[in-house]
Amino acid sequence: MADKIQLDETELWQIESKIMEYTYDVKVSLPKVAPPEKGFPVYYLLDGHAYFQFGRDVVKLQSRNAPKTFISPAIVIGIGHHGVYEEVNERRFYEFTPPAAQYIYPERLKGRDIGIHGGAERFLAFLEQELMPVVTQKYQVDVEKQALFGHSLGGLFVLWTLFKRPDLFQYYLASSPSIWWNDHELFTYAEQYYKNAVTHENRKLLITVGSEETFMVDDANQLFISLQSMEQLEVKLYIAPEENHASVVPTIMSRAFRYINT
Repeated sequence: MADKIQLDETELWQIESKIMEYTYDVKVSLPKVAPPEKGFPVYYLLDGHAYFQFGRDVVKLQSRNAPKTFISPAIVIGIGHHGVYEEVNERRFYEFTPPAAQYIYPERLKGRDIGIHGGAERFLAFLEQELMPVVTQKYQVDVEKQALFGHSLGGLFVLWTLFKRPDLFQYYLASSPSIWWNDHELFTYAEQYYKNAVTHENRKLLITVGSEETFMVDDANQLFISLQSMEQLEVKLYIAPEENHASVVPTIMSRAFRYINT
């Protein structure tokens, strides 16, 4: 009979969210070394059920030689769902999409049952009011080095969070963001951010996308160009050669975490 293995320096716990009325699986990777004076950087990964181990392994392996990799020891938090694919996908469409008076769907979504959506404000409240306070209480966290990573709809949520609450994180890592959602309404949020932004300086945004992601490459380019003039935001775009929507995350994870430390 095969034995199950456990990941070193990794914790698994659950958090019951009153805001979301849902229990999340939370995976936490902790550095082996003693924390610096201000605590460890912390990377929050959306879709933790899919991407936590990628992120954990990038930090664990490359932080051994931080002067060359530019990836320092950090706490990696995976915020995960449970259940079958269809259930998880419905939750993602709800949690990662902004509320709107009406929704416009592209042809490829018409006829598909994607469940209800527009729960991004509630999910953001869960992060800020329920999850992040537990993390800072349990672990030694540098509150000035907190990053949010998301892919696809998760990338949309990362961008929306930046535009709505730039004070919450210092680093925003949006991989293949679904900028197309609701007829590209994200550009409206970006414009509001540009007009209303105060003194949240030293915010960094990395947008990544695979070169084979067709219209998503065009969307990422357009957003990148529109954000370049914002003095309060450092923004970079990376287009991963020969990668598609399903393959891009493992190829950009090192680059994303390295961006935080450079």
